[in-house]
Amino acid sequence: MTMLELERTKSITNYQSLISRPRRLRATPALRAMIRETELNPRDFIYPLFVRHGTGRTAIDSMPGVYQLSVEEAVREAEAAMRSGVNAVILFGIPAHKDPVGLENFADDGIVQQAIRAIKKEIPEMVVVTDVCLCEYTDHGHCGILNTGEHFHAGLPEGYVLNDPTLDVLAKVAVSHAECGADIVAPSGMMDGMVAAIRAGLDEAGYENTPILSYAVKYASSFYGPFRDAAEGAPKFGDRKSHQMDPANVREALREAALDVEEGADMLMVKPALAYLDVIRVVKDAFPELPMAAYNVSGEYAMIKAAAANGWVDEAKVTLETLTAIKRAGADVIITYHAVDAAKWLK
Repeated sequence: MTMLELERTKSITNYQSLISRPRRLRATPALRAMIRETELNPRDFIYPLFVRHGTGRTAIDSMPGVYQLSVEEAVREAEAAMRSGVNAVILFGIPAHKDPVGLENFADDGIVQQAIRAIKKEIPEMVVVTDVCLCEYTDHGHCGILNTGEHFHAGLPEGYVLNDPTLDVLAKVAVSHAECGADIVAPSGMMDGMVAAIRAGLDEAGYENTPILSYAVKYASSFYGPFRDAAEGAPKFGDRKSHQMDPANVREALREAALDVEEGADMLMVKPALAYLDVIRVVKDAFPELPMAAYNVSGEYAMIKAAAANGWVDEAKVTLETLTAIKRAGADVIITYHAVDAAKWLK
């Protein structure tokens, strides 16, 4: 290379260094805000509430700031959420009594049914989502009818969660929630055909306009521990790997989501969120026409709370960064225990 060519190369390099400076758009808070690609809004959040019989509220040790609530307290908590700008809650029930089928799950005076009516009466504009599963209501803590007793099927292991008999119960639960005024039902048991069974049940009962938010992609995750304390729904034996997904799989997530779309799901969910951002993105890209929800689960919440309590992280900053990452990955809606606090921090 001649000296002239060398000087020309240096000149081009210097010129390029002057025009390729992304930092120019980060120079001030106003500039950074102007070009921000992902914006969190309190309307993005669904706030989980755990409802139980009785009065008052009971703290959940593994989830600081989260409580088991009486119906009256659930209404107050929903009102506080609405004031903060969060206009949706999802209800989980803790029954008075448990049995092999979970009869209170679809009883007219069940705890969730009471809470739906109370919240819709006091805050009619609040979007009420209901979790539709068996685990909190059964005495064995599993997500469906077990292969035992009168439900025994030869050829399957005793205690195996039976798919098709469970579908009938899920449909009854969804219809009972719709009858009480639920705006959205959200089946979470990962039973094959659950969306189709619930859609058929709702339509037959005259609730064809009630949407289904399907836990389409739910992993057998280790991040659910605090939730099981809160909902008192830990399995009495075994685990849920026969129906919840292997955390190593993503192609399977697309298959699960596609099946639920075919069966009539109106929204899809990936659960958990933070360790599965890649899955959220893949599913969103595959089904861009459907709203995508992600569940920022109890273990993810508890880790931030514990670190903040020890002074290791700034709770507000880490929480908002986490929720932004979930939305950036493709979530249109985020179920999160941080909802009310996050809404206040955003203001």
